[in-house]
Amino acid sequence: MIHDLVIIGGGPAGLAAAIYAGRADLEGFILEKMSPGGQVLITDIVENYPGFPDGITGFELVEKLSEHAKKFGFGVENGEVEAIEQAGENLNIILADERVITTRNVIIATGATHRRLGVKGEERLTGRGVSYCATCDGPFFRDQRVAVVGGGDSAVQEAVFLSRFASKVYLIHRRDELRAVKVLQERAFSNEKIEFIWDSVVEEIEGQDQVKSVRVRNVKTGEVTHLPLDGVFIFIGIEPATNFVRDLIETDEQGFIKTDEWMRTSLKGVYAAGDCRLKPLLQIVTAVAEGATAAFAVEQEMA
Repeated sequence: MIHDLVIIGGGPAGLAAAIYAGRADLEGFILEKMSPGGQVLITDIVENYPGFPDGITGFELVEKLSEHAKKFGFGVENGEVEAIEQAGENLNIILADERVITTRNVIIATGATHRRLGVKGEERLTGRGVSYCATCDGPFFRDQRVAVVGGGDSAVQEAVFLSRFASKVYLIHRRDELRAVKVLQERAFSNEKIEFIWDSVVEEIEGQDQVKSVRVRNVKTGEVTHLPLDGVFIFIGIEPATNFVRDLIETDEQGFIKTDEWMRTSLKGVYAAGDCRLKPLLQIVTAVAEGATAAFAVEQEMA
């Protein structure tokens, strides 16, 4: 069977694409290696998604999006994608279990993951003071003490953003100078709320049910200190889940997929939406909009 559309990834972008594809009477399904939701599932409260002024849990938002997609006939099938290959005018999706799915169109909505520190306490306290998104969680730390780990553009930019809410922001960086662009550095250096902890790495995030402190080691002196905190924001890089298509379509150096305004990639019939796509803002609201745009583009192509 040749499907109209297969959406790879069941996060907000994929679910929104499914809603619009189903409404357009396109035949297909979402292909998800785990359960729908993606990174949203590890978000305790989503406070900046339009229409929910009191916030909504990540789990509840995913449930609502999933129900909406199913209402229009787009279900979810499990499978891990290893590759996509051209098959004449169609596309073959090769799964890890050696199944092959043939479709006319593909929307890649596999998202991205934040690079982890890999230290004790990080995984256990994610969503309990450990965050990878200042835009999402910054307002929860009003008048509290937080740390930002990293030294690139994202880390410095988010440290400045967090200073709007937090009483104190520590920026912990393993080197003695920042990698961020000059203008961002100047903003951070002139901000009285931001204090820099140079030549240092976080060795452990401490706390039982909530972040209480971090153990920091100076890489030059070996000195270890415990810094009392309410939150830790980690910005040491983002990795798009696009390894399976990097040789097929155009990406940037990090692997983020390049598209046009219709979400079309460099290969006909392949679209991308959400955090796997090259764009300035990685948020649920932008992912949903891009998923809708990609499905609309498929509809127009098939009309």
